[in-house]
Amino acid sequence: MAVLRKQNEAVTRSSIQRFFEHHLAAAGAILVALFVLLAIFAPLLAPYGINDQSLADRLAGPSTEHLFGTDDFGRDIFSRVLYGARLSLWVGFFSCLGSAVAGTLLGLIAGFYGKWVDGLISRIFDIMLAFPSILLAIAIVAILGPSLENALIAIAIINIPTFGRLVRSRVLSIKEEEYILAAKAIGMSNSRMMVKHILPNSMAPIIVQATLNIGTAIIEAAALGFLGLGAQAPNPEWGKMLADARPYLAQAPWTLFFPGISIMLTVLGFNLLGDGVRDTLDPRMKEGK
Repeated sequence: MAVLRKQNEAVTRSSIQRFFEHHLAAAGAILVALFVLLAIFAPLLAPYGINDQSLADRLAGPSTEHLFGTDDFGRDIFSRVLYGARLSLWVGFFSCLGSAVAGTLLGLIAGFYGKWVDGLISRIFDIMLAFPSILLAIAIVAILGPSLENALIAIAIINIPTFGRLVRSRVLSIKEEEYILAAKAIGMSNSRMMVKHILPNSMAPIIVQATLNIGTAIIEAAALGFLGLGAQAPNPEWGKMLADARPYLAQAPWTLFFPGISIMLTVLGFNLLGDGVRDTLDPRMKEGK
């Protein structure tokens, strides 16, 4: 056991070293960490309240008083972007968590039991994937009602097949391994086998997909907010801020630029981070070096 523990520690150290040697992944981690810190310390960093209005400063350009300028109500855009990071990251993390948990559970069941169970779950995934994801999200929010919470639920639902199919394919491969056959031979229960052996050996692709999926969820939340189906006024969600600023594109372009660049940088950070995690956890990448 001690030898095995030392081997695992060595592998972990090697993986961490490989990750930080991946310069784009390190840049992604820095971007993600930056926006997470901005979200956490928004109350300390924001110079104004998110709903403090000053009509005298309406559509004022960036200045020392208002770093990102003001919107059509004279609200400080910098303060609203900071608090918007909280909402966007909240939706991204928790929608991804929900879809990962549900998709992993369904994928485990489908891949392990096979037969009609696999057929039923796979057909459900196929039906969901037959619809463009944003249209399916719009339909779900239209049924539940427009709100940030319902947008989170919709985003979690539409991403379940992504995780489900990934885990199913992994389980189909793992359950033919010799150690799984040995576990069956000694009478290990199916549930224990899935939890003790199959799930831990399926975690690497789940982690990679989850990292990439957070960025996708942030874009989908912004899209729903832009369409008026996500966060509602006066919440400073980035997509909603873009929608509110659209009539002032020519007159006050900064009202769109700063929320838009925040979405772009956050999603870019998660994409670069996901690529780095994938390269770190992919055994074929390790063998190639």
